[in-house]
Amino acid sequence: MDSTAAVILLLAATLTASNAQLIQRPSKEATIKSVRILCNSNDIVVSIDTSDAFNGMIYPKGLSKNSSCMAEFKEQTSPILYKLPLKSCSTMSSEMEDGIEYFNTVVVQPHRKLVTNQGRGYHIRCKYQTQEKTVTNAFNVSFIGTTPLTATAPMPGCYMRIFAGSPSDRAVAENVRIGDPLTMVISLDDQEIYGMKVTDCLVRDGLGWGEQMLINSDGCPVDYEILGAYEYSSSKTTASVRFQAHKFPYTSSVYYQCNVKLCIKNAGGCDDVPPVCVEGQNLLRRRRRDVSEVDGNGNLKEVEAEVDENLTIEVFTGLYVNEDEELPDPEGASDTLTPLKEEVVEDPNTFCLSPKTFAIGIAIAGLILMVAVIASILILISRRRRRKEDSTTGSSIYSSPYTNTAYSHSS
Repeated sequence: MDSTAAVILLLAATLTASNAQLIQRPSKEATIKSVRILCNSNDIVVSIDTSDAFNGMIYPKGLSKNSSCMAEFKEQTSPILYKLPLKSCSTMSSEMEDGIEYFNTVVVQPHRKLVTNQGRGYHIRCKYQTQEKTVTNAFNVSFIGTTPLTATAPMPGCYMRIFAGSPSDRAVAENVRIGDPLTMVISLDDQEIYGMKVTDCLVRDGLGWGEQMLINSDGCPVDYEILGAYEYSSSKTTASVRFQAHKFPYTSSVYYQCNVKLCIKNAGGCDDVPPVCVEGQNLLRRRRRDVSEVDGNGNLKEVEAEVDENLTIEVFTGLYVNEDEELPDPEGASDTLTPLKEEVVEDPNTFCLSPKTFAIGIAIAGLILMVAVIASILILISRRRRRKEDSTTGSSIYSSPYTNTAYSHSS
């Protein structure tokens, strides 16, 4: 009996110790105290203040597997700084009345290897106001004893937009499916001085892994099946092209980038617009003017006057291209950084438990099992005792002395 009791006590102690170890609280994690953002010209800096050293990773939503956009931190003291580029890593832009706004969702995960429900998402927005710039055009035409003349004019604003379907619908494409009809429109502000030519267009994945050239330096398409030739307006201030949505196989983010070369209409600088493309080359050549210049020896020589080739504006935009039938919800409009829970895909056939609830459930199940084992052992012991008592306490019919008189004789 003493050995049985010892076994029961040992079993109870073992289960209690294992349950206590299971429901023990994890080590103290760094608590996020505040999150601030700094809007720079090429990136957005996210500054996170924590209560303790931070061990975890920070990445744009949906890019937890990408090393170029994900940053890991080990025992990092506050503040934790994370740079988010404007032209990649799922950062998108939208035009505002007074400028342009860039937005993204950054996930702060307090674990360096696993994605858990402890991660928090922050919607980041940066607004940039469009500033008027002045362009200086200096012609290399000079005469001895004269001062070179410099003409100044405000640089026109240049924009790239991608519309779903026709541009007349004014529906800017944000989330589309592969094969959806799109129209890319590049335009200058209305003015009478400058025209433009679109060159060096490419599509990028935003991760630094892949890109594809679409329009070469002559303004001619590289692959007509992906993107055809631009159609220019009569004023040469707008260029548009229709194409079907496409994407890279490993990401839904798609970025388009082009160079827009400005040309002065009255100077003949736009004579090669639109380009006439044959085998990727523009047959039209820019008309050049010959002017006379007096050199230091008093001789005349022919020089060439051209528009400054540095008048090039880089434009870009991005959108999400999906393969699934269901499109993700568009990003909400919020002027402030708002904490969001990491998106969780719900399955009606499954259910989720937090680590604390799971530990408590295991502890209760272990306790019930322990009670059941003890009760079973006690029942078995009780039955054995009853059987033993029944066999030792019964009376015998031969309790009185017996004498067989049939075989007795007297002397």
